[in-house]
Amino acid sequence: MERVIVLNADYSYLNSISWKKAMLLLEKGKVEVVKYSQRVIKTVCDSFKVPLVIKLIKYIRILYRTRVPFSKKNIFARDGFKCAYCGRETERLTVDHIVPKSKGGKSTFDNCVTACRPCNNRKSDKTCSEARMYPKVKPYTPTISEFLQIKMKKMGIDKIIESL
Repeated sequence: MERVIVLNADYSYLNSISWKKAMLLLEKGKVEVVKYSQRVIKTVCDSFKVPLVIKLIKYIRILYRTRVPFSKKNIFARDGFKCAYCGRETERLTVDHIVPKSKGGKSTFDNCVTACRPCNNRKSDKTCSEARMYPKVKPYTPTISEFLQIKMKKMGIDKIIESL
């Protein structure tokens, strides 16, 4: 599924949406195309190029959150979709609590890291010192701007915006 980058009227990044939703917004006259992709959609009467980057015509004021919400997906994005113990990039990642929940650990950014299944199973419900397994990266709570930069880099949006 091809994603389309949505920019605010001042060219700041807002979100990415499906190409179908982008075509709908384009048809309604709410956006203008900044850059087209190579993909072409053919209908009975006509053919259309699918946009890659669109910009809203009217500026939308954004209310920024004060912190990144804690979720599994956000932990994976913070850690770069790599295991914090062995550094492998695998499809099947899990969240590991540095101080296990059974020993009073909380589900927070500062206590959770990304782990592959073998590492998570090996560590089990032990502390790092008991299991003799220490994360290679120190867990931290990302700021909104750091998180957006991580997300944009993972999606490749930063390269597309630079090329505009």
